Amino acid sequence: LVATEKIKDSRFEKTVILMLEHDNKGALGIVVNKPLGKIALGSLISQVEDKSINKKELYDVEIPIYWGGPVDKNKILILHSNDYKNDTTKKYNNLSTSNNLETLVKIAEKKGPKKSLVVLGLAAWNVGQLDGEIEMERWTLSESNIKIIFDAEDKKKWQKAIKSSFIRL
Repeated sequence: LVATEKIKDSRFEKTVILMLEHDNKGALGIVVNKPLGKIALGSLISQVEDKSINKKELYDVEIPIYWGGPVDKNKILILHSNDYKNDTTKKYNNLSTSNNLETLVKIAEKKGPKKSLVVLGLAAWNVGQLDGEIEMERWTLSESNIKIIFDAEDKKKWQKAIKSSFIRL
């Protein structure tokens, strides 16, 4: 899902969203091109009692974090390649999500998924809301492209996604 020039909400200007669900309950996605900065893993693991985590070694490791959307702003979700899986992993075609500390630790240890984005928050729409916004040409559809999501420079993701968007019939 790619924001068009017609979108008036400044939070979603030039936004690229990977859609995860769109059904009779509404729609759910993750913004993939709005980096917030880096967060020290120590701020996330300081309260954890798990003895298998080497807190001292990982405390200062910084992980890039992205704004995923305005819903559940304190929820961390890890969007990643399908080469990694644990008991919280949900698979969506050629991508997966996980939402536990173990995945963050594995990423910091370079033992997690080959490709990943750590995201705070989600983008969600009520039933019919997104369809209406698409009808008003605020959003256009584009093929989900792993290279754009994980490899493209954040500032270029929107332009690359808009160039590969579908032509409305």
